[in-house]
Amino acid sequence: MSTISRRTLFASGAGLAALTLAACGGEEQAPLTEESGTITIRIAATPLPHMEILTFVKDNLAADAGLELDLQEQTEYPIPNRLLSEGEVDANFFQHLPYLETEMAENGYELTPFEDVHVEPLAIFSESLTSLDEIEEGAAVGVPNDPTNRGRALALLAAEGLLALMDGIEPTEATVDDIAENPKHLDFQEIDAALLPRTLGDYAIAVINGNYAMEADLKPSEDALALESGEDNPYANMLVVRTEDKDSPALVKLDELLHSEDARAFIEETYSGAVIPAF
Repeated sequence: MSTISRRTLFASGAGLAALTLAACGGEEQAPLTEESGTITIRIAATPLPHMEILTFVKDNLAADAGLELDLQEQTEYPIPNRLLSEGEVDANFFQHLPYLETEMAENGYELTPFEDVHVEPLAIFSESLTSLDEIEEGAAVGVPNDPTNRGRALALLAAEGLLALMDGIEPTEATVDDIAENPKHLDFQEIDAALLPRTLGDYAIAVINGNYAMEADLKPSEDALALESGEDNPYANMLVVRTEDKDSPALVKLDELLHSEDARAFIEETYSGAVIPAF
């Protein structure tokens, strides 16, 4: 997907009470939900850190911007994009661009991402090992089963020398069939990303998404055997809306709040490196 300028700047401190929700070119759209000058935005998000970040915005920043946030927690990755596409919510906050692109290609969704908000580094965890050097021949390795996170996990394992991918394979598209070298004959087992922390003891090691690690009280910065780099990371998470709503002043304002210095400070102080601002 090409880089698109998705953010519109408003005057500092300006509320949304006087704003008309208008599409590009001046064609009016109906408000999301408006009452007494406040616009309500329905947002689907996974619990950590997305719901916590949105709750901070709701409690500390939204009212001054003329917004009320109706937060709807979801725990499984495919659901928020379906809810958004079907109009059950106005935005979602849980995913990175490679995952969104895969979802749009597979399901025909017409969705648009805003700019990157944060990165949750993928990490390798174990209940039995203290180093990747201890992994034994034929050991079981848990990896996420959704396409982009599976490829991302394989890329991290490759970076740690546990496997090598075939030449020319994009990490976001990699599957276990694309493994060119597996020197320890590791047994790669694919499972829903949300289940990996709960089943960690079934594997010698498992590659776990940052949000699911935090939900299980795993601290990537302290407990992980290896951690994905945050620098130039293509897996930053962002707010996503229906393409027809991408110019909505209310949604653009929400995105601005997620990119505010207050939001940055909250992320840095709350997650201590387990979640990294991407702006």
